[in-house]
Amino acid sequence: MPLNNKRIGIIGGGAMAEAIISGILNAGLVTPKHIIVSDMSDGRREHLQNKYGVAAIRDNTEVVHHADLLILAVKPYVIGDVLAQTGGHINENQTVISIAAGITTGFIEKLLVGKVPVVRVMPNTPLLVGAGATAVCSGRWASESHRQLALTLFGAVGLAVPVVENLMDAVTGLSGSGPAYMYVIAEAMADAGVRAGLSREISLALAAQTMLGASRMLLETGSHPGVLKDMVTTPGGTTIEGLYALEEGNLRAVIGKAVENACRRSRQMSEGK
Repeated sequence: MPLNNKRIGIIGGGAMAEAIISGILNAGLVTPKHIIVSDMSDGRREHLQNKYGVAAIRDNTEVVHHADLLILAVKPYVIGDVLAQTGGHINENQTVISIAAGITTGFIEKLLVGKVPVVRVMPNTPLLVGAGATAVCSGRWASESHRQLALTLFGAVGLAVPVVENLMDAVTGLSGSGPAYMYVIAEAMADAGVRAGLSREISLALAAQTMLGASRMLLETGSHPGVLKDMVTTPGGTTIEGLYALEEGNLRAVIGKAVENACRRSRQMSEGK
């Protein structure tokens, strides 16, 4: 779905911003002439301009003045400074989308003037390869159309789902931090393959492809994980032996604890804002 020639401004030109630019251009939502991005780094501005044909400048305020849709793609610890500089220039006819982890819509709204629609999103790093998992929630002044706008944008670079804001900490603990958990599991599987005699290259490739295939089975069949697990598990076979070892090691509890800890830390960060 095209964005009706909306002008998109992005403050911050890092890896996540580049993933968004790449995704929306590849999806045909806008053309490069509709995108303007700001970044302090000369190298990043040159890279984005040369690779994607977008306008890349240094001045955040100029980006605000050119944008119908403003994406805040900066680190959480600088968003206050960025909005202190630009907040007075943002108006109610614009839509603000923030990807800053732990920064509430309420915090952003306090730094703006009037009833500016704010949408908060929590993407994860697979956004960089078009396979992100993003949750979207609306601020006080954002309507359903504003939320749908964000869902369209981030749906171009993976899966995007709506949630209420009080669940964003849970999203952060699950899918926001989740890729790191998957990398640890993939590394452990690859190490085990090497121990069993496989080369590092082949072992890691098999582990990664196995995770990818299992994920696609879940998403494309819609089956419960337990059903798909049982499809692989034959009586007295190899898989049940492996599963028994995972149960002995309390894998379910460990993964649950990881999500819980990350969720709690995200909540602490949010409470500080």
